Amino acid sequence: MKNIEAVMLQLKNHGALTSGAIAEMLDMTSMGARQHLLRLEKQQMVSSFMQKAQVGRPKQLWQLTAKAHATFPDRHSDLTLHLIDSVKVIYGDEGLDKLISVREDKILKEYQLALANKKLLVDKVAALAHLRSNEGYIATIEQNDNDEYLLIENHCPICSAAKQCQNFCRSELAIFQQCVGNDIEVTREEYLLTGDRRCVYKFKQLLN
Repeated sequence: MKNIEAVMLQLKNHGALTSGAIAEMLDMTSMGARQHLLRLEKQQMVSSFMQKAQVGRPKQLWQLTAKAHATFPDRHSDLTLHLIDSVKVIYGDEGLDKLISVREDKILKEYQLALANKKLLVDKVAALAHLRSNEGYIATIEQNDNDEYLLIENHCPICSAAKQCQNFCRSELAIFQQCVGNDIEVTREEYLLTGDRRCVYKFKQLLN
């Protein structure tokens, strides 16, 4: 079961992969990885497609299905959606906006406290990734350049709520920007709600 979960996590983190790539990541044989993928396919947790290669045969890539994505933490989406509807009915859009603002203020204070002693850009982004992972975003970082780092969120635990009310993630950019300071530029490179597989934020050190 642990190997099955590990395969799913690799697909969640990296998107579509070949069985060979999964085998290498998890230090198992290609046959072993393929057996896990076929088992997941029977459970409708993964699907595969062929990708043309520049040289040689097409590659078979595996990816998670919507059913598989739904198995990752979602912060009790049904209850959240019900509460959003209730707030709208009782307090209107203005009341919901105030509720979201309170949530944003709380998150900003927590993040600023966690980053208070971080001086280097890589340490700041790593701290944000740790905070976001604790919240269920399965966040990682990648160095994009000497002065650039990517904060990659491979899962959105509030996706259902955000789809119903996009204001829930309206201020993420602003919060990240306030946390890292004006000498660092923060941009959103990929966005789940516009059809991308995940959310990705780029942190770039500005020249003095």
